[in-house]
Amino acid sequence: MKQISSLRKTHLPSFYRLTIALFILVAIVYWQDLSCIFSHPSQHTQQQQPIFIKEKDNGVATGFRESEGGCDVFNGKWVWNETARPLYEEGECPYIQPQLTCQEHGRPDKGYQHWRWQPHGCSLPSFNATFMWEMLRGKRMMFVGDSLNRGQFVSMVCLLHSVIPESAKSMNSLDSLAIFKAEEFNASIEFYWAPFLLESNADNAVIHRVTDRIIRAGSINKHGRHWKGVDILVFNTYLWWMTGAKMKILQGTFKDETKNITEMETEDAYRLALKNMVKWVAKNMDPHKTRVFFTSMSPSHKQSKEWGGDQDGNCYNQTAPIEDPTYWGSESSKSIMQVISEVFNKAKVQITFLNITQLSEYRKDAHTSIYKKQWSPLTPEQLANPRSYADCVHWCLPGLQDTWNELLYAKLFFP
Repeated sequence: MKQISSLRKTHLPSFYRLTIALFILVAIVYWQDLSCIFSHPSQHTQQQQPIFIKEKDNGVATGFRESEGGCDVFNGKWVWNETARPLYEEGECPYIQPQLTCQEHGRPDKGYQHWRWQPHGCSLPSFNATFMWEMLRGKRMMFVGDSLNRGQFVSMVCLLHSVIPESAKSMNSLDSLAIFKAEEFNASIEFYWAPFLLESNADNAVIHRVTDRIIRAGSINKHGRHWKGVDILVFNTYLWWMTGAKMKILQGTFKDETKNITEMETEDAYRLALKNMVKWVAKNMDPHKTRVFFTSMSPSHKQSKEWGGDQDGNCYNQTAPIEDPTYWGSESSKSIMQVISEVFNKAKVQITFLNITQLSEYRKDAHTSIYKKQWSPLTPEQLANPRSYADCVHWCLPGLQDTWNELLYAKLFFP
């Protein structure tokens, strides 16, 4: 009894009592979330189905539920939400390139900012910037690809930067790499320019407007050495392949005096690049430490006749989404998606697929159109016909690409 009595009189120092109490509090609050963060999906195959946030009729997240058989968050509809969208204001994010600031460049409407993606059968978790930074503490997240992936990178920075004090954040660019750092969390969100993933003659991050595009076979390590050590890797590649002509493949190096160049159908060349990416991931990424994602093709809306619109129209003056749930863009989109499906189904490594294609197909209203910084002065003929220079490929921010990142957030932390 004396021994028990003496133990009761022993007190831990206040610092340790506070630390233990804080740890218990965090464990209680975030236990459901922490249990799945950065885990490899194969570790859950014998456990419960994916967990998603419930949503009341008024759109307020209230807790968790299990969806029988899982829930396809990429299958749903766009719902108007004037109170909770956009997730940030254009003028509040200084990192948006002038090619994407539609309000600054005179767009008269804001409707494109107020649509929320609602999956059938479940709801996306509410995006929480502070929670995400905590989960990224000491880690690197990198987007790799073309200007559309750069837009998703900027969207992610805009979603996250406001909770970081001005003195504790920075954005720096060097050649193909742009890095946003949050010092408090020792974390970074990064973008690496590699439009084909493989080495190409379009690899200059600033001067890359080449019409005769050439990629070098088996050259993914040229860029891949910059991706090693990243904790979350988000790939995309699509836009630069769509030339309407066969792709030129270089055997050898760009320094060779006599270049051995062959031509290949776009789908075959695209398949070659994706296989190189999968092999690189298998060789260089530890699946227990790294999460790898691939964002599917971002659709364009260059011909309004595809959705039953004007014969000569495009995305210009479009202010509402396509309502037909069966709408699916061009045939070239289907063929590329088939290649992606083929390669990923055969892959022996875990790469999470972000299927943003069809949900983005509906959003003919969300492009930058004519409301952006122009690369060169417009001719009188162009000014007289705005449709002729409308950008129906890239997207205004805030807007559609914020939803891409909400889906990434859901797959990353609530797999």
